[in-house]
Amino acid sequence: MSGTTLEQFSYDNKIVKYFGAATVIWGLAGMLIGVIAATQLFLPEANLGNPYTTFGRIRPLHTNAVIFAFVGNAIFAGVYYSMPRLLKAPMWNKTLSWFHFWGWQAIILSAVITLPLGLTSSKEYAELEWPIDIAIAVVWVAFGANMIGTLIKRREKHMYVAIWFYLASFVTVAVLHIFNSLALPVSLFKSYSAYAGVQDALVQWWYGHNAVAFFLTTPFLGLMYYYLPKAANRPVYSYKLSIIHFWSLIFIYIWAGPHHLLYTALPEWAQVLGVAFSVMLIAPSWGGMVNGLLTLRGAWDKVRVDPVLKFMVVAVTAYGMATFEGPLLSLKNVNAIAHYTDWIVAHVHIGGLGWNGFLTFSMLYWLWPKMWRTNLYSVKLANTHFWLGTLGILFYALPMYVAALTQSLMWKEFGDAGRLAYPNFLETVIQIVPMYMLRAFGGLLYLSGAILMVYNLIKTAAAGTFQEEEADEAPALAKHVSTSGEFWHRAWERKPVFFTILATVAILIGGVVEIIPTMLVKSNVPTISSVEPYTPLELQGRDLYISNGCVGCHSQMIRPFRSETERYGEYSKAGEYIYDRPFLWGSKRTGPDLHRVGGKYPDSWHYHHMVDPRTMSPGSLMPPYPWMTTRTMDHSTIGAKIRTMMKLGVPYPEGYDETAIDDLHAQAQSIVAGLKESGVEVLPDSEIVALIAYLQRLGTDISKTASTNP
Repeated sequence: MSGTTLEQFSYDNKIVKYFGAATVIWGLAGMLIGVIAATQLFLPEANLGNPYTTFGRIRPLHTNAVIFAFVGNAIFAGVYYSMPRLLKAPMWNKTLSWFHFWGWQAIILSAVITLPLGLTSSKEYAELEWPIDIAIAVVWVAFGANMIGTLIKRREKHMYVAIWFYLASFVTVAVLHIFNSLALPVSLFKSYSAYAGVQDALVQWWYGHNAVAFFLTTPFLGLMYYYLPKAANRPVYSYKLSIIHFWSLIFIYIWAGPHHLLYTALPEWAQVLGVAFSVMLIAPSWGGMVNGLLTLRGAWDKVRVDPVLKFMVVAVTAYGMATFEGPLLSLKNVNAIAHYTDWIVAHVHIGGLGWNGFLTFSMLYWLWPKMWRTNLYSVKLANTHFWLGTLGILFYALPMYVAALTQSLMWKEFGDAGRLAYPNFLETVIQIVPMYMLRAFGGLLYLSGAILMVYNLIKTAAAGTFQEEEADEAPALAKHVSTSGEFWHRAWERKPVFFTILATVAILIGGVVEIIPTMLVKSNVPTISSVEPYTPLELQGRDLYISNGCVGCHSQMIRPFRSETERYGEYSKAGEYIYDRPFLWGSKRTGPDLHRVGGKYPDSWHYHHMVDPRTMSPGSLMPPYPWMTTRTMDHSTIGAKIRTMMKLGVPYPEGYDETAIDDLHAQAQSIVAGLKESGVEVLPDSEIVALIAYLQRLGTDISKTASTNP
């Protein structure tokens, strides 16, 4: 431009390379752990006979590795490459960039260490304990500060659509993480949730659903809006559609969390809100899918030969499928069939493997040759990866849909005499074992494709020369530019701070409307007079149950269906959970519901069942826990636990923290004496004694009410 002074600057590719390499390394680790976990579900021996590698411990390790390590690092690699180029400015602060990188890897490493040790808060997608939660908040804020600093120093007057999604993701994840993680510490790696029961469930799934929305979806939509047009060499199909897509998506998504809790003890009004907004969600979601696919108009001939575009097309299609299925699953009649079955597992993995995985692969295949200034080593290998990944998704998801329908139909079937046709839960498990085998095979195919990609990227890098700093130039942004007569959204795009505030308001409305009444209006959580706080030994047993990840396979929520009340007992009431920190309603039944298991079996049955589940339940896929009979629990922390619970409002007697240990020993001795009568010798402070105490308490409060109110 004549008379315009161009400023010289450069983009930092080194931080992109590091985040990209971390994506690959953690991705392979997360997928391998996933294949092991899938194998454990049909081969109990794959639990390897120790407490650190059981399904209950490695399942949260798998989800954290895939979501926060694989997908998280992919987001950061994509943002650190695209954002500077869209804004014509390097990232604001290199030190913050590297603090972000090393801080995030340290957080992931802490998850790798703590989760197998059983140090967990038990909250879905938020299992890490409070010191790590604080570290996540600090590192995430550093990432956001770097983004906003770059926006303020930009040379491009308008913010491109990808940046809208990056900003909304940063703000919303910060809000979700901080509020869901509020807890009162007991010790360095033990805390109790600030919320209890129904309130904890609502906050958790407000977080859980929107972690999927604003960590697995909106940042990837931002990546789609940058990398898909770049790879296709075509402009985004519709700017106005992207505006509708963005604002309606971030406003509606935040309301939909309660659809994970249909037919539970959650207040009906909250369930209805969740369903209504979930159904509405399909419109903006498909708006984004359409905008992505129509961007390829005129470029479909390239899709046949370009593996990058192949991966992108399937990714966007998988996004469309997952965002159709989500609203479908939120319908109460569909949810009644699907919830607690493998349908949910299939749904999650269509999104995870198809949308997140394939878009990440396409981005890496596009970035590596660019940064190393060479061509992709092997298009043939990339195409082989594509077909292995696609077949992997099919072999994973389709058997899970078959398993889900089999489970649900068997759970609900009644015979001619009006009794359950399959009263033993294990009958349904045995039927779907072949489906679990196929699922593991699908995961192995998908992992094999990812290994091919790693080889391809290494060879690509070896053939080129890495460009650590990429030079560019652009005129400085004018200080004062009139926005009069400009399209309203264009005017907003000039004001990043104002834009961020608007996005924050949009995402806060739904959370405020749903959560505050549940906290403040007592009628939402009616109390039951017979429900008492857990005894010290029961509290220890509950913590042990949480530590071993039992909630990953067992629910504690009996829904008001005849099939469930016939199988498990009286349906669950909100007032039964007022001392549950965290709540343990679960999201998948690989084993039976346990909310009414208290008193159903003698103590000796639980003992033998934990030592070797197949002696009590032939054909069971549950791993054995023989070490619980010899490992002792540290009961010296019980006073601190009682004090923490009292601070959270649990009505233990004044000074009970000093005498709780006596009650604990008395109850333990009683259980030990009963076991001895059954021919079982065990020490009072062994883990199995505490676990038995907790299991025998479950669901007994309602029976007390019945006995006192005939």
